[in-house]
Amino acid sequence: MQRNNRKKLGNQGELIALEYLQKSGYRIVLKNFRVGRIGEIDIIAEEGQDLCFIEVKARSSTIFGTPAEAVGKSKQENIKKIANVYLLNKNLFDRNIRFDVIEILFEGTSPHNFTLNHIKNAF
Repeated sequence: MQRNNRKKLGNQGELIALEYLQKSGYRIVLKNFRVGRIGEIDIIAEEGQDLCFIEVKARSSTIFGTPAEAVGKSKQENIKKIANVYLLNKNLFDRNIRFDVIEILFEGTSPHNFTLNHIKNAF
């Protein structure tokens, strides 16, 4: 798949995840929090007392595994580093935190046909 198509798919997935989270009662704090070359966290949101760092993975097939399987140990470590920078910058070390993954699998060519799986405390 071409880079532009992957980017488009990823952006569509993030929009779907944001809508899902808002409908589920989450408060969106920040989108696409980036730390230099380390990377970014797709969504930072609050659910009750929990501050959630959420990685969104969207795919159009499972030929290379599920979307969540793309969040390997290296990606998890980067997300944790980025979360620590955010917590330090905001002085939020007294908060309950968790790391979630939202996987979105598009079915067919319609952006409206998809399954969404929210994995809380994914790592």
